[in-house]
Amino acid sequence: MSNFNHLKTGLSAPICLTWELTYACNLSCAHCLSSSGRRDPHELSTDEAKEVIDQLVEMNVFYINIGGGEPTIRSDFKTIASYALSKGVGVKFSTNGSRIDRDMAQWISEESYLDVQVSLDGATASTNDEIRGPGSFQTAITALEVLQSAKAPSVKVSTVITNKSISQLDELYALSASYGAQLRVTRLRPSGRGALTWASLKLSQVEQEYLFRWLSCHRDVLTGDSFFHLSPLGDPLDGLNMCGAGRVVCLIDPVGDVYACPFVIHDSFRAGNLRDTSFMEIWRHSKVFECLRNETGPKSCSTCNAIDSCHGGCMATKFFNGLSFDDPDPECVFGRGAMTLSRVKTSIMPDLSRSRPIYIRPNKSAKNSTVASRKI
Repeated sequence: MSNFNHLKTGLSAPICLTWELTYACNLSCAHCLSSSGRRDPHELSTDEAKEVIDQLVEMNVFYINIGGGEPTIRSDFKTIASYALSKGVGVKFSTNGSRIDRDMAQWISEESYLDVQVSLDGATASTNDEIRGPGSFQTAITALEVLQSAKAPSVKVSTVITNKSISQLDELYALSASYGAQLRVTRLRPSGRGALTWASLKLSQVEQEYLFRWLSCHRDVLTGDSFFHLSPLGDPLDGLNMCGAGRVVCLIDPVGDVYACPFVIHDSFRAGNLRDTSFMEIWRHSKVFECLRNETGPKSCSTCNAIDSCHGGCMATKFFNGLSFDDPDPECVFGRGAMTLSRVKTSIMPDLSRSRPIYIRPNKSAKNSTVASRKI
């Protein structure tokens, strides 16, 4: 409890900063948290991105998690990532694999403090492609093969767990290991296009309990602190085990807007813009972040014996389901969230205006990619 009390008021700098470099993407995944597809014409320039990195260095931010969209679509992706690395800021980036060719894999293998996460939402093409689109499974597998051939030292397979993939955890674990990669699983949230699919893809109570038992037996699987709402089921999983929004985590979007969390890209959680205000000023003095840091936990959970384990659950999952901070997590393991959710008449819809995917020309040196057909 003391660690929670220390962290909930916010640290002097985020320990996990997600940066969506672009909303451009050649896929249209059913659960995409940022509804990515079309590029925003007002994206931060290369020089602006470098200036942001300089500000992060000043605050001693030690690593950034670059995503999108598909970040490697930006022609200056390697320039921006390399600049961060040269300043001592570690980089982890997420990719669908469509731009991982031999040259990029070699670059990844030669850089220190550079991690790559290849997204894969099933151990078979039929399971994965239902979520991520036709051909995306083979594209990801090809990327893993190229990375393994280049001896890239820090590769992850990143999976959003749904009721389609929950039965394939053992297979995903084995598949990751076969390519020298570590499995990372994250929670499905009703953010972005996930708002349209959450009800049909979310885990049942029985599946949640199975997931907790499986993760408890596979402590080497990374979770990104996604499943702290399951903590009342037993010994907490490794990690932060609390909502870090605006306290220890935040997100920078492609145009420089700063949000409390990668899963709440919504005006209600927009803390400022880096073209107007420095990152330090936003992080330390934003009214949005101050409000989150002063939250004391959901009142409806105050009498629950498990409140010190789950701390009321995920803010984003509540928000996009039309619940308030004072309500329990919709996937509360005691069923309280489901009962509250049944009384909700309207939910919050995210911005889906950029959801149409773009098309990119495959790299000549990449092996047989089946995603992408024409130039942007």
